[in-house]
Amino acid sequence: MLLKNLRDEIDATLARDPAARSRLEVVLCYPGFHALLYHRLAHWLWGRGWLLAGRFASHIGRVLTGIEIHPGARIGKRVFIDHGMGVVIGETAEVGDDVTLYQGVTLGGTSLTRGAKRHPTIGNGVIVSSGAQVLGPFRVGDGARIGAQAVVLSEVPPGATMVGIPARPVGGRTPQPRSEPEFQPYAVCGDVPDPVARTLNGLLDEVTKLRARVAELEQERTAQGPALEATSGESQTFRGVATSHGNGTDDD
Repeated sequence: MLLKNLRDEIDATLARDPAARSRLEVVLCYPGFHALLYHRLAHWLWGRGWLLAGRFASHIGRVLTGIEIHPGARIGKRVFIDHGMGVVIGETAEVGDDVTLYQGVTLGGTSLTRGAKRHPTIGNGVIVSSGAQVLGPFRVGDGARIGAQAVVLSEVPPGATMVGIPARPVGGRTPQPRSEPEFQPYAVCGDVPDPVARTLNGLLDEVTKLRARVAELEQERTAQGPALEATSGESQTFRGVATSHGNGTDDD
């Protein structure tokens, strides 16, 4: 069973990384695969009460791969950690099957309560892109995608795409069956809008509206120009008459 699971993880790497050319290359050269091997050993030790031995095995894996997985974390099948440097997975984190994690990902906790669930649960088929932070004891639904540098602080619905700080949904998709996988490297695909471009487009729309309003006001002023000049002339005449009467001037 163990050998079959290892072969499945190697095949998952081959399926999701076009740079991988053979199983032997994955076994020898992929730190994400090495980190999973160390974690399997550390988790086995941890589950049998050998806590220090589990932590030590986890520490050795971190030193050799740059990937830190607490021995208490639960990792599913066919998990792919691509590049991997700087990945941190906390003690009570749970990672489902067919999950992809990129470099710099943190599955962290926001509580200091010992023994409590402090870290996220990642559903099946989730893609967490580089630098993303998933923080707290909530669930990321099956098939969800977390964009690069996103900070996720609350529940994520299945199939949602999350971007930004704090992360918000910008699109969605229906999770595909296991027999019909749909994989987007770095959780990027055509239906994810650029949040910066969206903000700039909104500002441009506002500027266009303001320009149109200014043009309308200028047209109204131009149309009312003669009337305003006539009114101004009458006001000046009235003020002149009033001034002459005020000074006591009389032609008689």
